[in-house]
Amino acid sequence: MESIGNLFQTGDWKGEKHVPVIHIPEKVKAGEKFDLKVSIGDAIGHPNSFEHYIAWFKVLFHPEGGKFPIELATFNFAAHGEGDNFTEPVGLSTIKLSKSGTIHAISYCNIHGLWENTKDIVVE
Repeated sequence: MESIGNLFQTGDWKGEKHVPVIHIPEKVKAGEKFDLKVSIGDAIGHPNSFEHYIAWFKVLFHPEGGKFPIELATFNFAAHGEGDNFTEPVGLSTIKLSKSGTIHAISYCNIHGLWENTKDIVVE
């Protein structure tokens, strides 16, 4: 049986339209709120139609020294619009952390599958 981890694709979001882009500060203060934004198509637009769309994002945090990641947010894009009106896949959440670690963002394209990206964050 193949592990689900083998199904994740990755790349540079500047050259691959399916890779989620993580917008966070490089450093934050412990316990202070900050915005976490995840988007697709910042450099190369992703189609968003009834036939080809980003269905969801999942965002996890793996604290340094922690055994398991912690779920921070899930963004579902079930409404895809009508005619020329479409929802852009962008998720925004306000979070706070108590220690440094890695943010993991996963996106799912209905045609091209699972994509991931990571970004380290320092908590002071």
